[in-house]
Amino acid sequence: MVKVNLVCVGKLKESYWRDAVTEYAKRLSRFCKWEVRELPERRSPEEEAESILKECRGYIVVLAIEGKMCSSEQLAAKLKQLCDAGKEITFVIGSSCGLAPRVKQAADELLSFSPMTFPHQMMRVILSEQVYRAFMINAGAEYHK
Repeated sequence: MVKVNLVCVGKLKESYWRDAVTEYAKRLSRFCKWEVRELPERRSPEEEAESILKECRGYIVVLAIEGKMCSSEQLAAKLKQLCDAGKEITFVIGSSCGLAPRVKQAADELLSFSPMTFPHQMMRVILSEQVYRAFMINAGAEYHK
């Protein structure tokens, strides 16, 4: 079973965010070993960079506003390609301070969900849902319409 990591800075303070991520983690467990690594917030993105980079494994996808946008189907195809190759996958979500340039440079891919800025807590839920959707698309399930 492929391992998919989510490295994120900061904790989910509100229970509704935690509950949503927990629900998607439960759903994802039939497709992959989903692991969330929460890192402490620091004073600057540069101070956070070292701890982020220590947690990155395999194919690294960093969420960044300047990254490439893709459809759910395109994300599913990318995940299928990586899973078929037996690659471990790590997604990275920075803090509200953003990400240091060296974290972005370490990425195999920069991914953007929109030119808009979202709270990092919400992004964790959105990313979890889209990874689940990608696995459901690849499984040929009815979830994605």
